[in-house]
Amino acid sequence: MRTTPATASAPDTLDIAKLARLSGVTSRTLRHYDAIGLLSPAHTGNDGRRHYGRDEVLRLQHILVLRELGTPLSEIARIVDADDPAVTIATLRDHLGALTAERDRFARLAATVASTIDSLEKGHTMSNEEMLDGFKHHKYEPEARERWGDDAVDRSNAQWKALGKEGQQRHLDSHREVVEALGAAIRVGFAPDSDEVQAIVTQHHAWLSLFWTPTAESYRGITQMYVDDERFRRNYDEVAPGAAVLLRDAADIWAERHLS
Repeated sequence: MRTTPATASAPDTLDIAKLARLSGVTSRTLRHYDAIGLLSPAHTGNDGRRHYGRDEVLRLQHILVLRELGTPLSEIARIVDADDPAVTIATLRDHLGALTAERDRFARLAATVASTIDSLEKGHTMSNEEMLDGFKHHKYEPEARERWGDDAVDRSNAQWKALGKEGQQRHLDSHREVVEALGAAIRVGFAPDSDEVQAIVTQHHAWLSLFWTPTAESYRGITQMYVDDERFRRNYDEVAPGAAVLLRDAADIWAERHLS
């Protein structure tokens, strides 16, 4: 870091106060980033004021994008320290894709909420599908294709479409019944091998088999994923903490009895 006279800052640089105003990042945070080596100023004046040039502003933009995406500071440092323009450009393209997807998702949500407000103000009745339209997206489809293959996902999508609106709603309701039943079992204290919980697993397996009939191994694998992956675990545990674990443990017993 260079130290220069207080009046010698280049015209293209920003002092810490101006950068804070432009970026929305507090001066305290910028000083912290300097202290941990995440973002050092281009130079510091004799008055101790930090000054930032174009390279530092670009680095700050990269840091803020990663922060918005929930990346930990330690991981942010590793990414922005790559010091390779090609890597930086490729990483920024990935970030752009993620941000664009989020923008589109929020745009759909905003449109759904706007339609709901309009219907309430004008006394129109929205269908259940219309009210939930903004929440329908294929955020996890690329991940599913990577995990289970294009053929499996394409078949699943085709089968889902073939159900029609009423069949799709019945399928969603069936899964909701499973989740609520697991929550009730947790609250009552039923064991995984109890008749009550095993009946819930039977319903869950039937629900899952509408699109794909798992083997004992794959059924154990997917119920383990419900526990390991926070997104799925949250879906089951929203009714009662431990519901995903109960399903996994009960599914292990059920698979031994029915699929082995």
